[in-house]
Amino acid sequence: MATIKDVVKMTGISRSTVSRVINNDPHVSEEKKRRVLEAMELLNYTPNSAAQSLRSQKTNTIAVLIPELTNPFFAHLLDRIDVAALENNLQLLVCQTRYDKKKELQFLELLKTKQVDGIILTSLENDWEFISTYTSFGPIVLCNEYSEEAQISVVHADQLYGSYIGTKHLIEQGYHNIALCCGNDERPSMLGKDRLAGYQKALEEFGLPLCKEWIFQDISNMDGRTPFEGGRQLLRKIVSMKDRPDAIFTGSDQVGAGIIFEAKVLGLHIPSDIAVIGFDDQEIAATFDLTTIRQPLREMGELTLKRLIDLINQKEVSQRVIKLPLELVVRNSTKVCPKEKV
Repeated sequence: MATIKDVVKMTGISRSTVSRVINNDPHVSEEKKRRVLEAMELLNYTPNSAAQSLRSQKTNTIAVLIPELTNPFFAHLLDRIDVAALENNLQLLVCQTRYDKKKELQFLELLKTKQVDGIILTSLENDWEFISTYTSFGPIVLCNEYSEEAQISVVHADQLYGSYIGTKHLIEQGYHNIALCCGNDERPSMLGKDRLAGYQKALEEFGLPLCKEWIFQDISNMDGRTPFEGGRQLLRKIVSMKDRPDAIFTGSDQVGAGIIFEAKVLGLHIPSDIAVIGFDDQEIAATFDLTTIRQPLREMGELTLKRLIDLINQKEVSQRVIKLPLELVVRNSTKVCPKEKV
């Protein structure tokens, strides 16, 4: 009985191309199709219909790659994606990468092996050149994280604008010595770069100098620390500085809450001694009365899933990148102007 190997041998065409002809892939040249079909007829080769059906059948399962499930931002984003998936009768396969490059690539293999219909990436651990090789096996959508090199669908918030309005708010409140806690050098991203750019834009607009000593890398999740504990240690570091800032724009509400908690331990007053802004508008922000930047998690999750479903169904999409607005939520961690200190 003839096999696909016999077809490959007779035509001199690769096994993958022969498989694409068998599965009616439209991206195979007419000449190669003709040669493969003629060989199949001469060899009396008939593809295994059960296996062929299995390869073409949808799994109705979507994989979502999350860097850390314990981070409230990603937990809430995942929840919004899950709700949208349930409404569309889809199953979610949740994959925690722990910011590990090898894990990310291992999970991307799920698309290659047809165990999922599509993948949502909420962060990027590998360079795009490695991830791009998987786009030929099925649709991938970036959600939250984004890249200049990625030529796939992206749904993200306008991080540059969010950082800009947060820094501008502090300046308008009278704070001129503003620190920034942003991305990690070990995992540089466009998201972190845009937050830094928004911070710089606001300083330049008001003629304020940028102090490199006041730009802190995100110290959360280092050495096993939680973001909350990272915020506490960050404030202790700031207090020990000879020339220290009077306000800080953090990269997460968890870090901001840690700073506020530690301020009470050290006998400092928020915001008269130091003002604090978080990012995301999680529940902890309201608990600690923390000014923050609200991210549209519901809209982000719903739009991401909708885009992935459209791509799975091979629908045309007119807008590759969807950029969502951010909102400043003012609370008491920034309301007092330094001039009002006693």
